[in-house]
Amino acid sequence: MLPVLLDPAKFKDAWITAKGETRAHVELKALETLWFNTGTLCNLTCRNCYIESSPRNDRLVYLEAAEVAGYLDEIERDGHATKLIGFTGGEPFMNPDLPAMLDDVLGRGLKAMVLTNAMQPMHKMKPALLDLLVRHGRDNLTIRVSVDHHERDLHEEERGLRSWKPTIDGLVWLAEAGFDVHVAGRHFSNETDEEVRAGYARLFARLGVPIDALDPATLVLFPEMDPTVDVPEITTACWGILKKSPDSVMCASARMVMKRKGAERPAVVACTLLPYDPQFEMGETLAESVGAVRLNHPHCAKFCVLGGAACSA
Repeated sequence: MLPVLLDPAKFKDAWITAKGETRAHVELKALETLWFNTGTLCNLTCRNCYIESSPRNDRLVYLEAAEVAGYLDEIERDGHATKLIGFTGGEPFMNPDLPAMLDDVLGRGLKAMVLTNAMQPMHKMKPALLDLLVRHGRDNLTIRVSVDHHERDLHEEERGLRSWKPTIDGLVWLAEAGFDVHVAGRHFSNETDEEVRAGYARLFARLGVPIDALDPATLVLFPEMDPTVDVPEITTACWGILKKSPDSVMCASARMVMKRKGAERPAVVACTLLPYDPQFEMGETLAESVGAVRLNHPHCAKFCVLGGAACSA
């Protein structure tokens, strides 16, 4: 069956949908999670990467530890209710400043999460990771490993040939070293949620990795983001129809900091999925980023509202 192409009339106006209805928006209730995109360079080129990371994509450049520290200072100064600092990419372990960033976050008593494929870039930072574990303990540092499916073939269909074993080796090393390890998978097979979780449970048991596959916080399953498949626009009426609160959507409690290639300073965007679309850029400081987000992108519908997904639990 051929894919249904996205309706070109949709997602054009920030306020009104293609049908002339009022587009839904989300207010920031509290900045509970702040993400840092450490740069879009990655050692892999995945089939449906949310932000097209690859060994050649440097549209978002490496953040520096001093830049991250500035936003952490702003959190403290302005009394934000931030509980979690997340690091995503690209592959965060390719950024040479990542250990210093993590040390700063953990030293301030905040929780940190790193999203990684657990491959060679992470292995190069094993000594720094172990040092962080010794000095800060495991309770505030989570490493979330991307294992797209519980079977090798489907994982490598997304991530590329020979990507399975290095990732599994990294996952096992993290668990054996004593880190708090989570896994992120995807819904891109015909299996039900229960079948997918059962498959991961078998994998974790076989590997001796202590991850609860039934816990949606420790095994996060993201919807597949196929840009060629049509999705509905979210209107203000959808909240009642779907029996869903705007406060449940990721941009009600999170923002992301990234730095565009050639920019003098980092910028704050509405969420982790939309670093390139200028309508979701919300200023250079956290104070400037507190405005409402209009759900004017297919990802808003597919990932957050209909998919019920969020990058942090």
